[in-house]
Amino acid sequence: MHQVERAIFDLRRGLPVLLRDSEQDILVQPIESLDDGVLEHLIATAGEAPGLILSRHRLALLGKSIESETARLPLVPEMLKTERLNELAFGVDSSAIAQDILPASRADHAALTLMRRALLIPAALTARLAKESRETIETLIVQGELLAVEAADAERCFEAANGLLKRVSEAQIPLAEALESRFILFREPDGLREHVAILIGDPAAWQEAVPLRMHSACLTGDLFASLRCDCGEQLRNAVADIDDMGGGVLLYLAQEGRGIGLANKLRAYAMQDEGLDTVDADQHLGFGEDERRYSVAVDMLAALGIQRIQLLTNNPVKIAALTEGGIEVTERQALYGRLTKQNYRYLNAKSKRAGHMLDAVLENYDRLGGK
Repeated sequence: MHQVERAIFDLRRGLPVLLRDSEQDILVQPIESLDDGVLEHLIATAGEAPGLILSRHRLALLGKSIESETARLPLVPEMLKTERLNELAFGVDSSAIAQDILPASRADHAALTLMRRALLIPAALTARLAKESRETIETLIVQGELLAVEAADAERCFEAANGLLKRVSEAQIPLAEALESRFILFREPDGLREHVAILIGDPAAWQEAVPLRMHSACLTGDLFASLRCDCGEQLRNAVADIDDMGGGVLLYLAQEGRGIGLANKLRAYAMQDEGLDTVDADQHLGFGEDERRYSVAVDMLAALGIQRIQLLTNNPVKIAALTEGGIEVTERQALYGRLTKQNYRYLNAKSKRAGHMLDAVLENYDRLGGK
């Protein structure tokens, strides 16, 4: 998977990569780095006009309903402009498209999987190779100017990291809510994400079913006390609750914005300011309602020798994910932050659209007239 890891960084730098597949090789260019010069170079290199690969969530916004996760939008000449492609990929005010869409190939689907792994907008230009361009492409690969990756490997880029988490460093760090706390940093094999396990209290004195909180990183809420969410309060309340329960573990996971990354989270916030809720905003960008994957949490617990837990969460998906990963969840503890007029819409959407168990706190807020 070393080539896939290199491909992720090339894509984040705005460089194209070649995906090899038995059906057809394709050149992949992320939409995020697109300008007129990049577009012209892609067409000249491939020798064919590209298609636009979009997720089913984004296509639904464009008036196209599909059952598969991705599809290919052929691009007529008048659509081969940076401004138009950007609008199709992640614009707020997108009009329906008239032309038919085509099924995505395995390589097309792998291209969007790489975009997600690279924390880029899940949209990409993919160009088939003209016969007269193949020799040039192979020369670029040999010279190291273009990276070639097997589409099958790219398609597995999320699962390939399972079981390969590396324990890197650790230190004792007293916290305001838990004086006896030890931070252990874990790094994923591609080096893109680092996660932290915070061991609270003396592990020898923990309950048999260890109190556990899985907390997804939220820069705006955790660090800057944003009023748009309750993440920072949930984080500190979790540390205090675990300490009161005799100690346990908080897993601080690098999954900003429900797994879409900080850049896309800020884009989603801008869309929410236009009237969308948190779920619709993510889907307008082409993401699902929750892009997080919890296999990394299972790997961290395995490294810590923890198999039975009491989970502090309002999210049933976390319970299911840990159970599927072989962790026994003996019970659930609710965990809340303050509900305010600034975060009400966000928390209401999590409850009504994503199934989070927040009915009690929402009903109490409504009963008190939003106070």
